Amino acid sequence: MKKYALVGTGGRAGLYLQAIAGEYRNRGKFVAFCDTNRTRMEYANRLIGAEGHNSVPMYAATEFDRMMTETLPDIVIVTSIDRTHHHYIVRAMEWGCDVISEKPMTIDEEKCQAIIDAIGRTGKNLRVAFNYRYAPHHSKIRELLAARVIGDVFSVHFEWLLNTEHGADYFRRWHRDKRNSGGLLVHKSTHHFDLVNFWLNSEPETVYAQGDLRFYGKANAESRGVTQFYSRASGSRAAAGDPFALHMDQSEPLRELYLNAEHEDGYYRDKSVFDDGISIEDVMGVMVRYKNKAIMTYSLNAYLPWEGVNVVFNGSQGRLEMKLVETSYVNGGGKKELEGVIESCSIRVFPMFAAPYGVPVDFLAGGHGGGDRVMLADLFGTPAPDPLKRAATYRDGAMSILTGIAANRSLRTELPVHIRDLAVKL
Repeated sequence: MKKYALVGTGGRAGLYLQAIAGEYRNRGKFVAFCDTNRTRMEYANRLIGAEGHNSVPMYAATEFDRMMTETLPDIVIVTSIDRTHHHYIVRAMEWGCDVISEKPMTIDEEKCQAIIDAIGRTGKNLRVAFNYRYAPHHSKIRELLAARVIGDVFSVHFEWLLNTEHGADYFRRWHRDKRNSGGLLVHKSTHHFDLVNFWLNSEPETVYAQGDLRFYGKANAESRGVTQFYSRASGSRAAAGDPFALHMDQSEPLRELYLNAEHEDGYYRDKSVFDDGISIEDVMGVMVRYKNKAIMTYSLNAYLPWEGVNVVFNGSQGRLEMKLVETSYVNGGGKKELEGVIESCSIRVFPMFAAPYGVPVDFLAGGHGGGDRVMLADLFGTPAPDPLKRAATYRDGAMSILTGIAANRSLRTELPVHIRDLAVKL
C-alpha cells in the first residue's frame, strides 16, 4: 500500500482526497498533510474521516522536512499555490519520493529547470495531472488525428471560452497576481497547450502573443460607467446585488476552506473582480509554430457568456472540428460533481472530396466526461495499456508550460520567442 503526503489542502486537493480515502483506499493511504493553514488541514481530515480514513498528522509549510522524516511517504502530491510547486517537488525528490503535481508543473523557466535538474540528480518520477487528456472527446481527437483522417495537420485554431462564473473566479483569488500563477497563459492554458502537443504528437518551437486586461479590474469597470465598488464580498452591502460576487457563507466547502480560515493567514478568497491589483490578462491571443511545422492560432477570453471550446484542424486531406460546451463551476465551491460536465459536444470530419460526417463520443459519469475517473485510475489504480499514451511525464508538463512562459515573454517584448531561447535543458 502506497503512502501519500499531500502538500496544499485547498480546493484543488479535493479530487485526491476523495480518490485515496474513497475508491482507492485499498491501494494507498494518506500519512500527512502540509499547508500554510491549519484550519484547512483540519477540514481535510474531516473529509477523509467521513470516508473512514484515519486522521493524519498536520504540518505547517515550514515543517516539510520534519513531515518527511516522521511520516516517510512514498509519493508526495503537490496541490499548493503554483509558485511553490517547484520547491516541494524538488525537496520531495531529494527525500527519495516520487511526485504527482497538479498543473501547472511550475510557472517560469528557472523553476522548470530546477525541477528537471532534480529529476536528473535523483532519478525520481514526476507525473503531472493533465485530466483533460483523459476526457473521451479529447482522446477521440487524438485517435482521429493519429489515424490521419485529415492527413497531415497544417494548422489549428483553438478558442477556449471561460465564462463569468469560472473565468471570473481567477480574478477573485491568488491567481490574479501573476507572480503566483504565471497568469492564465500558464495556469489555465497549460491544459490547452498540453492538449495540442498531445493531439499533434509534437512540441512547440516558436511563440508570439498579445494580451491585456480589458474586462476585469477597477479601471475597466469605471470606463463602462460602474460607480459602486467594494474590496471583497464578505460583509459588503454593495456585493449583495453583484452577479460577480462570491458569497462563501452559502457554500460549506468555501466556508470551511477559506472563510473560517482567514484568521490564520489573511487570505481572502472572495475579492472583487473589479478591484485594483490584478496583474493577469483576461484577453489573450497566441500563435505557435510546432516542430512538425503545424501552426496554431489560440485565443482565451475569461468573461464570456458560455464555457467551452471551439477547435479546428486543417489538414492535407480535410478538416476536423469540435465544439464543446461545459458546465461552469467555482473551484472548491461544493459542486465537484458538476466540474467539467459536458452539456454538448459535436465532432465532425470534413474530408476533402467526400461528405462530412459526425463522430460519436462515449461519455462516462463524472467530471470532464468521465476523464477524471480514468486519470485517477491511472494514477492510483492499476494502469491499463494505453495506446494513446495519456499519462503525462515531466517533459509533457514542461513543454506545456514553456508555451505559456514563452507567451508571457512575448507579451513583455512584443517579439516572437523561440522555446530554445528559454534555455531550459530537458
